[in-house]
Amino acid sequence: MSINLQGLAIGLFLTLISAFSAHAAASCGDNSGKAASGEPIIIGAITGKTGPDDFSNSTKAAKAYFDCLNANGGIKGRPVKYIVEDDQWNPEIAAQLAAKLVNDEKAVLMVGNSSFVECGANADFYKKSGILVIAGVGVPRECYFAENYAPTNAGPRVSMLGAMGYALDKLKAKSVVCIGPNIPNVGTWSCDGIAQLAKEKGLTAETILMDPGTADSTSTILQAAAFKPDAIILGLPKGVTVPLLTAAEEQGLNKTIKFLSAASAYDLSVPGTIGAGWDGNFTVNMEFNDLEAATPDNQNWLAVMDQYGQKSDPRDTFAQAGYLAARIAEKALMTLDPAKVNRETASAAVRQIKDFKSDIFCAAWYFGDGQQRHNANSTTRMAVSEGGKWKVVSDCAPSPDPELKDIHAFEKSAGIN
Repeated sequence: MSINLQGLAIGLFLTLISAFSAHAAASCGDNSGKAASGEPIIIGAITGKTGPDDFSNSTKAAKAYFDCLNANGGIKGRPVKYIVEDDQWNPEIAAQLAAKLVNDEKAVLMVGNSSFVECGANADFYKKSGILVIAGVGVPRECYFAENYAPTNAGPRVSMLGAMGYALDKLKAKSVVCIGPNIPNVGTWSCDGIAQLAKEKGLTAETILMDPGTADSTSTILQAAAFKPDAIILGLPKGVTVPLLTAAEEQGLNKTIKFLSAASAYDLSVPGTIGAGWDGNFTVNMEFNDLEAATPDNQNWLAVMDQYGQKSDPRDTFAQAGYLAARIAEKALMTLDPAKVNRETASAAVRQIKDFKSDIFCAAWYFGDGQQRHNANSTTRMAVSEGGKWKVVSDCAPSPDPELKDIHAFEKSAGIN
C-alpha cells in the first residue's frame, strides 16, 4: 500500500508540475498587472481571413500580444487599440480598408498584416500617407520591395529557396518542380527564383502555377510528376498544400519523389494530418524557430497565446510572425514620450530599430532606414515530418536566393547581422 501511495503522490506531483509549466505567466510590457487606461494608440492591420484559406493567424497572435500588453501597462499607460480588417483576398477591398484605417481611424502604425493581395494594393498608399507597416507575413513581391513595408517573415520566395537549397545540398536533387499560386507577384516570383538558382547550378526546374481557390489537386500533382523530378517544392497555403500531399500519396508519389515546402506548411497539425506515409519525406522551411522550442521568447509567445489568445488560434509560424511584429512595435513605441505618439514619431521610432533580437529569429531583425526595400529575415531552418511531429533537421542557414545580394550588401555596410 505504501508503494502505491508513494507512486500516487509522485504522479500527482508530476501532474502539478506539468500544469504549472503549461501555464507559465506571459511577459508583456512592464509586467505590472495593471491595465492601461489612458488615451488609446490606434494600430491597424489588414489580413486575408475569408477566401481560399484563412490567412489571419498573424493578426490573431499580434492581438493576443497587444491584449497582454494592455493588461500590463500598455505603452507607458496608454493602451493599444488594435483594429484588424479582412480583405477577403480582394485587392479592391484591401485598398478600401487601408484608406479606412489610415485616413478615418488615424492609425499611427500598421502591424501584423498578413495577406496575399494587400501589399500590392496599398504599398504606394502607405508611402504617400507616411505610415510604416511592420507586417507579420509578407507574401507577394511588393511586400519586400516597398519603402514603407517591412515584414518579419522571410517571405515565400526566400523560404522556397531555403527549401531548394536543402533539396540540392542534402537530398542531392538534380531536377525540381516548383508549384506556386497563380497570384500576381507570388507564384511566378517565387518559382522564378527556383528556376534562376537551378540555372546557376546547371540543374533543371519546371514551374506549375495553380489557382488556390479552384485547384484540382490530383491533376496538378500528376502534371508535376510527369516531369519526373527528384523533388517537388510547394509554395502554397496550408489549406491547399495538404490536399496536394493527399493526392500525391494516393498516386504513390510519396515513395518516389521528395516533397518540400515553404514555411506556409509549417504548422503543428500538419504531420498528424498527412500521416505516417510522409515520415521523412515532407521537409519544410522554418522562417522562425521550432514551434515547440524551449527557448525563453518562444515559450513567452506560447504563454501569450494560451492566456490572451483563443484555443482555436493556430500556434504556427505565422502566429510567431504576428507576435514578433507586435513586439517590435512595442519596442519602438516605448522609446517615445507617450503624450507625443503620432504617425510621424512612431514611424521615426520604427526606422531606428536596428537589432531586435529574439530566439524566434535566426538573426537580429532591423527595419533598414534608408532602404528602398526590406527583407531582414533571410536566414532559416528546415524540419521534416516524422512520427506525427516536426523534427528540426538543419541549423540556421542563409537562403541561397540570388535576389538577396542588395540586402546582404546593405547589411555589410551597416554592420548588421
